[in-house]
Amino acid sequence: MALKIHSNKTVQLIIGFAIGIGFGFALQRGGVSNFDVIVNQLLFRDFTVVKIMLSAMLTGMAGVYVLQHFGLARLQPRAGSIGSTVVGGLIFGVGFALLGYCPGTVVAAAAYGKLDALFGGIIGMLVGAGLFAAAYPRLSASILNKGSFGNHTLPEILNTCPWRVIIVIEFLVLGLFFWLESKGL
Repeated sequence: MALKIHSNKTVQLIIGFAIGIGFGFALQRGGVSNFDVIVNQLLFRDFTVVKIMLSAMLTGMAGVYVLQHFGLARLQPRAGSIGSTVVGGLIFGVGFALLGYCPGTVVAAAAYGKLDALFGGIIGMLVGAGLFAAAYPRLSASILNKGSFGNHTLPEILNTCPWRVIIVIEFLVLGLFFWLESKGL
């Protein structure tokens, strides 16, 4: 079955689309496509966004290794660098500061019918992606590859079983959740 999914791009797109709709629904239901929730997160008054995004990270982190174990996914990390992290962070930060949405929440808000997310966010992301693609050859040669830190995963760097890293991170994040709840955040 795994081989059929790996070789069938249509099935991959359908699965990805369905998961995306589910994730967008979860973002909307969780309230993180609400501008006030996002602004209050940035002001450290409401940690709903952090809680939902960390929950997604934990689920994805464990899910990837479960899928990999059963041969349904292949882990293929891309090499990172300080240059690409800084450029990506700046692009993300400017978009977030101007509109008050991140890429996931802007799609959820647009799907919910918020026109600022549709026109400013979706169209802005498409224009920004086009501008980045046009600038990519120059950026790649000058900035993006500076300070490469390879394509290693944390378990590879620590030379340990992925599940040990996952369990430690899961407990740390759960501890953060309990602490945030105890503070009413």
